[in-house]
This record gives sequence, C-alpha cells and structure tokens, in this order.
Amino acid sequence: MKKLVICGGGSSAHALIPFLKDSIFEVSVYTSRPERWAKTINLEWHDPSGKVLGTYSGDLKTISNNPEDLFPDADYIVFCMPVHKYRVALQKIAPFINKDKTVFVGTVYGQGGWNWMVDEIKKQYGLTKIVTFAFGLIPWICRIIEYGHTGVTYGCKAVNYAATYPMDYFNQVNEELLEYICYKWFGKGKVEQSDNFLSLTLSVDNQIIHTSRCLGLYKVYGTTWKNEESVPWFYKDYDDISAKLLADLDTDYTNIRNAIKKLHPEKDYSYMLDYLALERFSYHSHNTDIKESFVTSQTLVSIKTPVIQNSEGTWEVDRNHRFFLDDIYYGNCIAKWMAEQLNIVTPTIDEILHWAQIIRQENIIDDDNHLMLNSPDLNEPLKAGIPCFYGFNTIEDCID
Repeated sequence: MKKLVICGGGSSAHALIPFLKDSIFEVSVYTSRPERWAKTINLEWHDPSGKVLGTYSGDLKTISNNPEDLFPDADYIVFCMPVHKYRVALQKIAPFINKDKTVFVGTVYGQGGWNWMVDEIKKQYGLTKIVTFAFGLIPWICRIIEYGHTGVTYGCKAVNYAATYPMDYFNQVNEELLEYICYKWFGKGKVEQSDNFLSLTLSVDNQIIHTSRCLGLYKVYGTTWKNEESVPWFYKDYDDISAKLLADLDTDYTNIRNAIKKLHPEKDYSYMLDYLALERFSYHSHNTDIKESFVTSQTLVSIKTPVIQNSEGTWEVDRNHRFFLDDIYYGNCIAKWMAEQLNIVTPTIDEILHWAQIIRQENIIDDDNHLMLNSPDLNEPLKAGIPCFYGFNTIEDCID
C-alpha cells in the first residue's frame, strides 16, 4: 500500500479519512493534538433537516505531531487545514520529505497560490521530485461533530476541477486519489483538469463569498448581536445587501481575470469563471441569481455565522476566523496586488480591506487604496500570500 499523510485536522480531514477506506492508501494524520484523535474516524452524511442518509468510517495507521514519524516514508501528503496555515506547515514538514522519490503534495482547496507555496519549499530544500496538486473547490460541505472522532458532510460538488504540476501526472492522481473521495461514494464529483493553478488562486469561491457576506452582515446588523440566537444564518438568511456586495466583488475579480486572459490568450483559463458560472458548473444548477443560489442551497443551509461572545456579553463576528485569515490575506490581498500591477481599479476589494483593517485593528490598505506592503501586519512572516512575498515583481512571475 502507498502511504498517505493528512496534514492537519480540519473539517475536511474528518471527511477524507473515511472516504479513503478500501483505497490503495495506508492513512496517517499529522496533527498538533494527537491525543484527541481516535484510530477510527466516523462520518455522517446529513440532509438539510439533519436526517442521516449514510455513515462511513476509516482507520488511521499513525497519529502524530512529530513530522519525523510520518513524512520520510510518505507517498502522498494532503493538506486539510485553513489556507493561512499552509505555508507554516509546509516549512515544518519540508525537511522530512523524501528527496529521493516522487512525493505527491496537495491540498483539498487550492486558493491562495498553493503552487507558489510548494515551489517555495522545493527550492529551499531541494525537493525536485515533488508533484504538486490541488482541488479548485473543496469537494464537500463538511463540519466536525466531535474533533478527532466524527465529522458530518452535507454532500459533495456535482463536478470539480484540479491542477497538477507536472500536468501529465493528473491521470495518476485522479485514478489513485481524486476518484475515491467523492465519485466512489456519491456517484458524482468527477474531477476535471485545469491547465494551471492560477485559476484556483483566483477562484471566486470562499474568498469572495465569505468576505462580502461578513461585510454585508456588518452593514445590515452592525457589529454585535445581543444573543447568539439572534445571529442570522450565514447562507440561509442571505440578503440583498450581501448579494450586491458579492456581485460587485466578483466584478473586481472578473476585471483582473480578463486582463490576465488578454495578456495570455494562448493559455487555457476555462476554469477562471465568475461566481454564478462557477456555481452552475460545480453544482449543475441553473441559478441566475446570487441570493437564490445561497438561500435555496441544500448543502449550505446548516452553516452558521462564525461568532464569538465578547467581554461585554454580546456576540460579534470572529475576527480571527479563517474567513478573515484565509480570505483576506490569502485571497483579497492577492487579487488587490495583481490589480495594482495591472492598473485596475477595485472599489469593492478596497472597501472590504478598509473594513477588515478596522475590524482587525491592523494596517492593510492606505487612504489612496494601495496595499501597505511595508506594514508589520502584512509583513509578519508567512501571514499573507501576496505574490511579492515570494519574490515576484510582476504579473508574469505569477503565471504558471
């Protein structure tokens, strides 16, 4: 059997482990909290009402927080953690990855420049035999019921896309891994090949959905709610303000994508889609309305707004949630940097960044709507994935 190490204990890990049952892989997990993990991980498939439609389970060979226990023999490494933690974890495990054999290093979600991050460790540690891969969209809607024991999924995408480098490894990755984790169990979720990772980096999924919705909630409700019960559902209570913000943010991203396509008409950017086109592709839906795509979704209705109780006893959006740390620093900031290189005005990205820096009490964007690249808040090591932090100086440096 091949040895696959799941890096991280996020919601997607609790889905991936059971779905790899009876695969070619012996599965282990690298986690900072090994004492909380069981040897068998269970997964429940729920419909929107909470009815259990199916149950799955998968076994773990090794559970460890010591990279030396896991990575020297790994054939596949799959990241299942928030995007903003990718680079930190890659730096920790890189010294232990086998340099003398082909090792597949991938993630269930390729937002934020995954190929740039892997290239970073390939250069630093001489890992020339790594094959890089990433999904364009997280395969399932999933959450944790009991950490290290049980997860829940509300279903999978109807179809997905993924990129590999080198490109000719796609069929192997698809046959050995990708086909196993959705299509085998649900009869859908086939994965198509994207010719490039840039389409994943500029995906109009989490990075435009989450940040525009959080700003929309602020505009409608203000900063706090008196009790948790009064907090609106993230998608089920989606409103017109949030839909307009998402549409405007999508326009900013579309202008960036179109400029890149114009610079490189010879490249296949067929997976650089606007929000509704991507939603119709991934769910085989016929939605033509942004608000409708959320409030009628059978897989999103159970998702709550990420809130915490503050010192005054009221509830507010969690400013340290991945909706900020992933989607601002490894999402909107990347798009803003590209827009600046392309001389594109991005009014909605700017509005979100100005709001986010107030919420997080940081310096991200200045009064002239330029990224504050010298700000300690952006320059904190590995905090942000802005292309210049990899040594890129132009858009051409970002093209794969």
